[in-house]
Amino acid sequence: MECPRPVDTVYLGGGTPSLLEPKLLARLFAALQVEFDLDAEAEITMECAPGQIADSTLEAMAAAGVNRVSLGVQSFVDSEAHASGRLHSRAIVENDLRRLRVAGIANLNIDLIAGLAGQTFASWEESLDALVDSEVHHASVYMLEVDEDSRLGREMLKGGVRYRADLVPGDDTIARMYERAIERLESASLAQYEISNFARPGFESKHNIRYWRRRPYLGVGLDASSMALHAAASWNDSEGQARHPDVLRFTTTDDLKPYLAGPQTPEMTRLSPAWQLEEAWFLGLRMNDGVNIAALTQEFGIEKVATTMETVERLVDDGLLTVDGERVRLTSRGRMLSNDVFQEFLELEVVAIT
Repeated sequence: MECPRPVDTVYLGGGTPSLLEPKLLARLFAALQVEFDLDAEAEITMECAPGQIADSTLEAMAAAGVNRVSLGVQSFVDSEAHASGRLHSRAIVENDLRRLRVAGIANLNIDLIAGLAGQTFASWEESLDALVDSEVHHASVYMLEVDEDSRLGREMLKGGVRYRADLVPGDDTIARMYERAIERLESASLAQYEISNFARPGFESKHNIRYWRRRPYLGVGLDASSMALHAAASWNDSEGQARHPDVLRFTTTDDLKPYLAGPQTPEMTRLSPAWQLEEAWFLGLRMNDGVNIAALTQEFGIEKVATTMETVERLVDDGLLTVDGERVRLTSRGRMLSNDVFQEFLELEVVAIT
């Protein structure tokens, strides 16, 4: 299976790539230019931690063609940011935004989290106001999700106070903060286009949209995931419907030692048409545009789509989905309970390729 050369998005994220030495950053992008054909209008995003972008790194980013930066701010309230382990202040974030713009990188995203320990409605409003005042083109707002296997999660489950667990707002409070963010950002022309993402017109994340629209992507690096289409071998539908190209998923090792030892052969998983259909539902519903029934029927056939429409009708009755012509979308309540909605479409069917 050959990897296509044309590339229209590049995303450096996971960890803090802005800590790479400038010469390594330059080598990385030089390799990309050799191995792939980067579109002249490619969106090239890099995740950065506020306060950790050295002048030399910023110069290397601009020289390499980085044209979009995502800053993991989480909160503009200094006490909240520090309590969550962040090393920056609001002043540092504002200075980084200025430096990035001076360097010619104007397409900027800011991440905020609703539900941080000690967060109140007043402090949340302060962060939202600061985000709007920053005049960034894109924002991501996440509701705090606590993993029961994490230190904070275990402390919350036992009702303890370590890690400020007792100061984490309740689920209802976090939900109201999220709803307020939608209102506030919408009024500032940052329209919600996906559950957690907001943008001014034309500045939606092209890279993330690839995931939600099930387009191929290549993950490079430790524990990196990829999705590829392999048209050479297709599923033969016994009902005589359209044949599907294989959808292959594979992930590199998460063990650094064998990764550095040389190329590994990742275990590949082939998604059946049934699982592709389910994925089309739960990924498509993430976006405010929702799922187009006509397009889904053209891809998978009327009989297969009809079986999932029973689930849609039940979720419409529950007030979690709405149907508008050919479009199925999450309701406001559905977005709050999106994981429960998505679970209704999941009956995982995959095939491991050995």
